[in-house]
Amino acid sequence: MALAGVLSPGCAQLQDLFAPLRVGDWPALVEDIRTFERRIGFQPTHNFRRFAPEESAYSFCGYASRFVLPYSYEDPAIRWAVAETREQCGEMGGPGADSYFATVEVLGETGAQVTAAMAGSRLERFLYVVLHEDCHDQFDLPYGVEEALCDVLAYRAMAVFADERFGSRAREDRTVRRYGDVESRRARETKEYYEQLERLYVRYERKEVSSERLLGERERIFATAGRAIAWKGAPLNNVVMANHMTYSRHYPFLEGVLEAHDYDLARAVAFFREVDRAKPAPAAVMRQHAIGSEKSAAFLRAYEAAVIETMRKALAARGITITPR
Repeated sequence: MALAGVLSPGCAQLQDLFAPLRVGDWPALVEDIRTFERRIGFQPTHNFRRFAPEESAYSFCGYASRFVLPYSYEDPAIRWAVAETREQCGEMGGPGADSYFATVEVLGETGAQVTAAMAGSRLERFLYVVLHEDCHDQFDLPYGVEEALCDVLAYRAMAVFADERFGSRAREDRTVRRYGDVESRRARETKEYYEQLERLYVRYERKEVSSERLLGERERIFATAGRAIAWKGAPLNNVVMANHMTYSRHYPFLEGVLEAHDYDLARAVAFFREVDRAKPAPAAVMRQHAIGSEKSAAFLRAYEAAVIETMRKALAARGITITPR
């Protein structure tokens, strides 16, 4: 899903000491990032090669029943549509639905160019978008794994790049590192609160709680999560949580894999390429689990689990066991 390629919790810009980049700053910055990417094993991409001033930002709209907790942004329980406003998006789902309306600077997975919104973003956000989107072009993993992986790699790469380019005592370096630290924490907290919701919805499906109690208890979880995670923008609901969970579900494990490689990006990228080559084919996963459609939530779960298991086996062959923090 192209829109979702950049819908991470990091979309909310952090408050810091720096003004947005000037439009003319981006070419030299992208060139420096490209040089850095080659050193860590990234192959060249077609992203961010030109400025597209006619493209400012892109809006998206997703909606789903309040009585279903989608697995991720790929879950067919979410209907993705085009809407111009939050109100229009809410009307599409009707009164019994959760909706999520927001905007992003670029469309992922499409040879993205530098939009006006991206060129005017803050340094840390610009670095994140380039590194995250270029990361997607390096692998062919399920999105539920690749989104988290590209966040893990991007946050580490941002920190190393900023340290080299600006110096460890520069304000730019501190700001970039803070961005990665905050978003890493958000990923872990997103996973925690989504799993609370997941347990609640399992009880509902077993008819252990009523519809009224389900809605009441989930609102309490949303209220607590909103204070803890400090998201800005769309109010929390099932669609928002499922979207962010796509980037968070496997984040602690994948960060553990990077740690096992001593945070060496080149070694980690080489390992993930090995996993990409060794992963099972989707058809094999479907046969193994008697799943009839790649579009189903059952397939998303099974395929992601199969790829994570491939990683565990590759690590075990090296004598490494990952225990996510």
